[in-house]
Amino acid sequence: SKYKIQKLAKYLDKLGEDYDRIYLDTPPALNFYSISALIAADRCLIPFDCDVFAQQALYDLLEELEEIREDYNEKLAVEGIVINQYHAQASTPRQLIEELQARDLPVLAAPLMSSVKMRESHQQHRPLIHLDPGHKLTRQYLELFALLEG
Repeated sequence: SKYKIQKLAKYLDKLGEDYDRIYLDTPPALNFYSISALIAADRCLIPFDCDVFAQQALYDLLEELEEIREDYNEKLAVEGIVINQYHAQASTPRQLIEELQARDLPVLAAPLMSSVKMRESHQQHRPLIHLDPGHKLTRQYLELFALLEG
């Protein structure tokens, strides 16, 4: 119901008085929970795995975001597209990123490489920064955070 899908927004409005920022991490599916989060959010980040299937999914998601903006949350904006699972030596990821940039999409300049360390982090239920603070992917996440805070 309309009331339930906007419930999170009401709770976050109250919490917002005590916090500068509140980050919501949602499942990759566009379901009730992620839509509720988008209705409550001012901005969103979109992870993008560098492949053709993800490219079409991104375009579909951008259309869905426009509908959510029109129907529920006119302040919702895409803060940026986070390049995920990036392989710097491969040509396809570079081409896909260039295509996104040619469409004037907000691709963030802090790509995140693919690493087994992330899977290990998930398996051990430990944040990557605690599992391996010096790992290259950890540093990339810190760069991304600094970019978002700046």
